[in-house]
Amino acid sequence: MLHQHFLRAIFCTTVSLLLLGQPAALAADIALLNVSYDPSRELYQEFDTAFARYWKARTGDTVTMRQSHAGSGKQVRAVIDGVQADVVTLALAGDIDTLSARGLLARDWQKRLANHSAPYTSTVVFLVRTGNPKQIRDWGDLVKPGVSVITPNPKTSGGGRWNYLAAWGYALRQPGANEASARAYLAALYQNVPILDTGARAATTTFVEHGKGDVLITWESEAMLATRELGPNRVEMVAPMTSILAETPVAVVDKVVDQRGTRRIAEAYLAYLYSDEGQLIVAKHYYRPTVDYFARKYASSFPRIKLFTVDDIAGGWAAAQQAHFADGALYDQLLKAK
Repeated sequence: MLHQHFLRAIFCTTVSLLLLGQPAALAADIALLNVSYDPSRELYQEFDTAFARYWKARTGDTVTMRQSHAGSGKQVRAVIDGVQADVVTLALAGDIDTLSARGLLARDWQKRLANHSAPYTSTVVFLVRTGNPKQIRDWGDLVKPGVSVITPNPKTSGGGRWNYLAAWGYALRQPGANEASARAYLAALYQNVPILDTGARAATTTFVEHGKGDVLITWESEAMLATRELGPNRVEMVAPMTSILAETPVAVVDKVVDQRGTRRIAEAYLAYLYSDEGQLIVAKHYYRPTVDYFARKYASSFPRIKLFTVDDIAGGWAAAQQAHFADGALYDQLLKAK
């Protein structure tokens, strides 16, 4: 049985189907494009199949989902430059806000779905070599001499920005810490970063397949997937004591769906992420469900980490972008001094 909140979410787009139970008069073939961030490939491969099956049963229409994956920042630029995304499922709210500021979708997009339009969340953890030879346990270990750290570029990767802010939040929360000590910690951390890949999945490839680095800072979902695929004989996941709550939102691109006539199905596609089947697929791919029942059901599947938010440590994404990631801001200053 679908949860009540999910029925409310898709009421406007499927009211005739749900209340009248009538299939579409003429079956159609529909194609949608989901522009997403790096590590979500496997999640959406399974979810798209499930949604297509659901939509076929409800309407008789055949939907073909096309996926595009790259660093979240790169994906934002691609949509701004004209990629016809019906929906975006990006790494952070700030990226979708950028699209909104360009007039591609409404400014109140986060109010359209539950949990600030984030059907799942994640956090930032570490991936190390088997046996953890450098004894990486927490954020403080990443700045030790001789520790090589792999993390993607915050300029192009949403995961890279989450990693950066997770480290920033850790530094701010140390006894006697202030912004100057947090800057010093970030400077020491990036001194230990030899390679800046453009996206989180590329950073995983650098660490796992190319054998670079002692520790990878990465999405929890990416670390859990890597340990499953490669086995404990190659890599281990290390959960720090504290990290950041990574809210990964979704949105319909209003300008595109209104031009293409795909709003109804695009809205239903995102709403289905909150359905029972959608949340089960989310958990299966190591993302943290946000629907209460599934969040409680799968809580024990994830490590216990004390989580802070981007609001807590940076005043929200707009402030974080301006202070840390804009041209000439703190991240650029750190690299210039490197």
